[in-house]
Amino acid sequence: MEVHISPLGGVIQRLLVPDAEGKLEDVVLGFDDMALYTGDGSFYFGAVVGRVANRIAKGVFNLEGRQYKLATNNGPNALHGGKRGFDKVIWQGARISHPEGDALRLTYTSKDGEEGYPGTLIATVTYIMTREGMLKVIFEATTDKQTPVNIVQHSYFNLAGHASGSALDHTLYINGDHYTPLDETAVPTGEIVSVVGTPFDFTEEHSIRESIGQVPGGYDHNYVLFGMGRQAKFIVKNGAASNMPKLAAKLRDPKSGRCLKVLTTAPGMQFYTANYVDGVHGKGGAVYNKHAGICLETQAFPNAVNEHAFPSVILGPGERYRHEVDYQFSNA
Repeated sequence: MEVHISPLGGVIQRLLVPDAEGKLEDVVLGFDDMALYTGDGSFYFGAVVGRVANRIAKGVFNLEGRQYKLATNNGPNALHGGKRGFDKVIWQGARISHPEGDALRLTYTSKDGEEGYPGTLIATVTYIMTREGMLKVIFEATTDKQTPVNIVQHSYFNLAGHASGSALDHTLYINGDHYTPLDETAVPTGEIVSVVGTPFDFTEEHSIRESIGQVPGGYDHNYVLFGMGRQAKFIVKNGAASNMPKLAAKLRDPKSGRCLKVLTTAPGMQFYTANYVDGVHGKGGAVYNKHAGICLETQAFPNAVNEHAFPSVILGPGERYRHEVDYQFSNA
């Protein structure tokens, strides 16, 4: 395996993974020209997103008796940290020694007031390519004021190869039996609903194509992981539902045999089927269309800063945010 990471946005630009015969394919969508990652048409391909990933309703939240207003860059809502979120800044990178394999640590200081958020946040992302062929991503952060934090990796996977067309024939298992329904602006309503008997049920592995036609617009929904169900306000300390990563999802391409297991410490995962990608010119002359990739973004729940029944995303001074996601590849 081989991974290419850019200091711009912490982007996973290429991820080369062998099939059963050892043939390498790049399995993430992206661009050859790094300048394209900074524009509105970047689709956050492969990027680190934050300070708060996903949507905040109406770009407003209250904290410690004060109202904070953010840029509304997704209809009426704030999305993925604002107009210049973590995906569009330069991170300081350094190779580090790590017992599990090759490792890179990226660091970014988000100043008090940046994109409307309180507190100076010092964030790090550590990428580790283990000798067993697992790509580990560890997000950490500290702050000098109370602030919401939800830092996420936003890669689009196509296990047949980034240029192979639709990924809807991939099969998917999700270790989550509840999800958070959306309002008309794609913000969670605050409800936590069972997937049983709905097209959101991936507790038994099946093809994405089999059920996507029953979901208007396609999948772009947060799943409650690890059987937490209606007890969503379980103990989540500084971004983690557990200390050790647990299986969140399994994605499989029947043609190549490549299989991706996603393990995480986060309480939620956004399953997104690239519904808005259309005629995007990507790497090597590839053209990405609707459903060209699958996002499995482990995260805190969207709009949690305004939904007090959801696990908290507030980080305070003296605390450390930590969120780990591991991408384990195999052939099966």
